[in-house]
Amino acid sequence: MTVVSPASARDVARAREVDAARGDEVDAARSDEVDAARSDEVDAARSDELDAARARAVAATVTDPELPMLTLADLGVLRDVELADGAVIVTITPTYLGCPAMATMRDDLVHRLRDNGYDDVRVRVSLTPAWSSDDITARGRQALAEHGISAPGRATRAAGPVELTLIPARRAIACPRCGAGDVELTSEFGPTACKAMYRCAACLEPFEHVKEI
Repeated sequence: MTVVSPASARDVARAREVDAARGDEVDAARSDEVDAARSDEVDAARSDELDAARARAVAATVTDPELPMLTLADLGVLRDVELADGAVIVTITPTYLGCPAMATMRDDLVHRLRDNGYDDVRVRVSLTPAWSSDDITARGRQALAEHGISAPGRATRAAGPVELTLIPARRAIACPRCGAGDVELTSEFGPTACKAMYRCAACLEPFEHVKEI
């Protein structure tokens, strides 16, 4: 039988207390490291969110080359702005297939974002969902009216194939200058394919109308 002296028992107890304290310190240190790592991840995520929001705000200031009173956001063609692997990826949709303004939109987006500190900018073109004149915002429609351009009405939705016709579309529109409803179509095509030309019978002023698509 081994007899343990009181002094030895006290040393063993103290050693255990020291080990326990060291273990607690190690656990606390590990916990602090984990918390710090989580905090860094949260901060990084918040920073990315803020940076993406700033990039979108910058992209939203780019205007349409054919309707410079409208931003791409108000026109409804700016679909998405995101950050991925340090690059800003902008997604836009054409107003119609073959729109000649797409190249200028892309170049303007790249230049504007680079001027604001984003070196790697990529612009993607998405055809789905297709753009509609209904995508023009209320602010955009107001801007058109203020510049003497008639905003489009509600676009017609077709469930199946769309019948093509050479007959000019009938539209219930009013003069954007005087508000009179007595207007006449002078040309189904204006300066661009997406606009028609009208003349007001009341004030005799010609004006452009953005077509319903």
